[in-house]
Amino acid sequence: MSALQPLETSLNDLFVKKAPPLPDNGKKALVQYLPIINLIFGVISLLLAYGLYNSAHLVNNAAAYVNNLSQYYGGQKVVTDHFTFVVWLAIAMLAVEGVLYVLAYSPLKAHKKSGWDLTFYALIVNVVYGIVAAFTYYGGVGRLFGALITSVVGGYLLFQIRASYMKAPADAAAPKA
Repeated sequence: MSALQPLETSLNDLFVKKAPPLPDNGKKALVQYLPIINLIFGVISLLLAYGLYNSAHLVNNAAAYVNNLSQYYGGQKVVTDHFTFVVWLAIAMLAVEGVLYVLAYSPLKAHKKSGWDLTFYALIVNVVYGIVAAFTYYGGVGRLFGALITSVVGGYLLFQIRASYMKAPADAAAPKA
């Protein structure tokens, strides 16, 4: 996605050129285990999206029950709907993040830049999700700071190994017989 190229370049300057380098053995280990880490993060994100959906659905059912009970006894609607646009947006963003992480598994295992790109996009979605979640009943400022901190740490680690995905592996470049 060429629209994110300037962001990628500026973050590369920040996390690679201005930040202290990760030791070589740390980089090698991270490149080796990143596909599995992505798969785990992807499954967790998808489970969180499902959990958020179920939680909001449960709250809505309880709210409908309380409202019906209140109206039966002559009262007014007491509780509002919790399936707001922001909650739907948070569910969608968690699902997209999870799918991006899962889709990155195979390309990362093959040391392709496309796998690194998908992980970078998931990192961006995580930041946006943190901002969206800050405005939900389920989030708050703590969720925003948590997303920002994990995104900065994840960005640092991701950009430290970016060079490993900028070139094709030697065996992929060899002609097949």
